Amino acid sequence: MEDDGESEQSSWAYLPDVCLSHVFHWLDDRDRSRAALVCKKWSCAMHSGSLWRCRTITFYGQPSRARTLEFQSALWYTKKFGKYLKHLEIKLSNPYNTPFIKKFQVIMRGLLSHLGKCNSHLESLSIKYLELDCLIWKNVVRAQFIKNLAAFLKRMSNQLDYLNLKGARITLEEGCELLNSLSSLTNRSFISEINIEDFFSLHLSVYSSALFHQTMSKFHRLTILTFNYNCISDELLDILREHSSHSLCTLNIKCHIHDPHGQVVSGMSWANLAKRAPKLNVNFFFERVMKHDHLARILLVEIPVRSISLRSCYFSDPDWTMRPTLTNLLPAYWHGLQKLTLELNNDHELLDNELLQLILSCKRLLFLKVWAFLSVSFMERLLQNRAERKCILSTIKVRIYTAQDDSTEEERLLADIYRKFKYLIDSELNYFVITYPMV
Repeated sequence: MEDDGESEQSSWAYLPDVCLSHVFHWLDDRDRSRAALVCKKWSCAMHSGSLWRCRTITFYGQPSRARTLEFQSALWYTKKFGKYLKHLEIKLSNPYNTPFIKKFQVIMRGLLSHLGKCNSHLESLSIKYLELDCLIWKNVVRAQFIKNLAAFLKRMSNQLDYLNLKGARITLEEGCELLNSLSSLTNRSFISEINIEDFFSLHLSVYSSALFHQTMSKFHRLTILTFNYNCISDELLDILREHSSHSLCTLNIKCHIHDPHGQVVSGMSWANLAKRAPKLNVNFFFERVMKHDHLARILLVEIPVRSISLRSCYFSDPDWTMRPTLTNLLPAYWHGLQKLTLELNNDHELLDNELLQLILSCKRLLFLKVWAFLSVSFMERLLQNRAERKCILSTIKVRIYTAQDDSTEEERLLADIYRKFKYLIDSELNYFVITYPMV
């Protein structure tokens, strides 16, 4: 028994460093600290910089002893190993009152100040869903937090490559102050990816702001920009064409019913940008913006659209019809559309034929997700066309809405369809289809 124990201990003692580091990679902070007490070699593994390059810190709004300990431990380790950080994500989970927000602001001030002094490797920073327009953010606390974050971004502006402030919900002036921090040292920023979706407060017509245009003109190497349609104007497209066309690959654009989007954007501005940025792909995400006349002002034929998502959620409007969008607007992107998502409460119209014709016309369409009122026979027709190579879909995810409480018969028909095309589904498709009662 002793020999076996010595042999086992010996095998662990001679475990290669790369393997030991891999083991430590899967441990949480507490287990890492305990393992580091085993021996000097394991202690050295604990201090390997590769373990601390990525970090997620979650600030929980609902207090508990376990969460408080985790929170304190995460902060301590981040400060101890912060110099190794390359990717930092801050999460604010369910903030519930002003004292908690005040504590969050104070801790973030210390954390950002420490990282600003010791870290020279940080490449990406994500702080999502701050919702600074909520009442629990008192003016003084909010102003101090923005000041601290702006100072940190200024310090990191030469090395930061990715910034995600999705859901910050701040004023136009505050938003531009934070974005300007990225270019305050040289009056230019070479950050490559920014996510400012829902960055500004609701109802702001950002597209008409000269301050916003001036701020965006300082970015000279954007590859991916995620933002809201209420930021888009001819001026912004011209700025992107002038400063980032050599690098720009992706625009992710969200258009929400509560954001103003009545501006007129020229198709020529889109065409000029697409010509200068040949790698550009545009992905649209519409939230409850479903009426044809609204969409027609936005979905211009000159836009190099790769992906479209149209979501009405569970809202139903008898004055709205989806048919003109499927037959007139979306077919304009037959040559480039690769991903289509439709989540519709279309209980007043059946769209089987129009949707199938759109799918067959889009020669590069790979991904289809549909939640809508459809007949079960639509799936058989779609799979038959796929089997005949009339489309190239590789992912099909469909939720067939039904007004019936009992969908047993529809489920039986879907099972029959699956068996008929099992050879195709199992070998070539990521396939998921169900019925869903909408009563």
